[in-house]
Amino acid sequence: MLKVAVVTGGTAGIGLATAHLFARRGWAVAVIARDAERLRDAEADLIAYGRPVLGISADVTDAEAVDAAAARIERELGPIRAWVNNAMATIVNPADRITPEEYRRVTETTYLSQVYGTLAALRHMKPRNRGAIIQVSSGLGIRAAPLQAPYCAAKFAVSGFTDALRSELIHDHVDVSLSVVYLPAVNTPQFDWARNRTGHGQYAPDPVYDPRLCAEAIVATAVKPSREVWVGHSTVMMAAAQALMPGYADAKAATMWSAQVTDEAAPDKAGNLFAPIPGAVGIDGRFSDRTKATRSAYWTSRDRDLLVAGLTGVVALGLFGVATLARAPRRLLPRR
Repeated sequence: MLKVAVVTGGTAGIGLATAHLFARRGWAVAVIARDAERLRDAEADLIAYGRPVLGISADVTDAEAVDAAAARIERELGPIRAWVNNAMATIVNPADRITPEEYRRVTETTYLSQVYGTLAALRHMKPRNRGAIIQVSSGLGIRAAPLQAPYCAAKFAVSGFTDALRSELIHDHVDVSLSVVYLPAVNTPQFDWARNRTGHGQYAPDPVYDPRLCAEAIVATAVKPSREVWVGHSTVMMAAAQALMPGYADAKAATMWSAQVTDEAAPDKAGNLFAPIPGAVGIDGRFSDRTKATRSAYWTSRDRDLLVAGLTGVVALGLFGVATLARAPRRLLPRR
């Protein structure tokens, strides 16, 4: 049976790279996004791989529209095997200069869209007791940074929602996997799309990774699910610093203020927060000259568990050796 994958926000950047990789590997692909023109372009590119493709124009902040999209995908392509919640939006500005409407919209697009997508997928996957749901998150959902408080909060919320739901699925013996993929700074068009009211242009802090690396991690997770996946060394370091030295992580994050904006003044940018920006944009952003080309720099929670088990074994062996020596009878030296 043909495997069906759904990618929200799949007409640019990481979403488009993921849709391409699914199609290249023989999956039928459905893309959900707002801009109808980019959807047509994505469909035309993806159909070249020889598998069925379906583009659906919908706003993922509309729960009913997401439900309707899932039902249409099931009718036209078949049972959904993988659902990737990738859509997001952000605003760059200090937290106390962001309006309630902007907080609400970032929350709806970056957090609630993942809730709606997950629930829509579950309605079809749960009766079949099969499927993989992948939440595309960020290192900023582990260690928050300045200038993007609504986005960071939304990504933290994604992890909380996913952990709670995963526990419920375990309780109910439902064999649908829930995975969270944490991403680093990535060379996508988002840095030109984001709403920005800092008076400076937005900048991607080093290291910057290729969207295709993120796609590799996402598709691999759909095929062989892991609880969590960390893409890029910087994401692993953020997670480690937050877990081991949160005070240091606070101070380090404070230095990211200047790393996220350019020195040159720039006019405010409305961005794509409330409406899509028209026009073709593709996968890559404007930082290709600084992009790491690696396609294998990601780690799963299975890798972490194996490492912990190995370290635990080494420690246990060492303690056993110490205990053995302590119990050994002492040899008395002969008197002279």
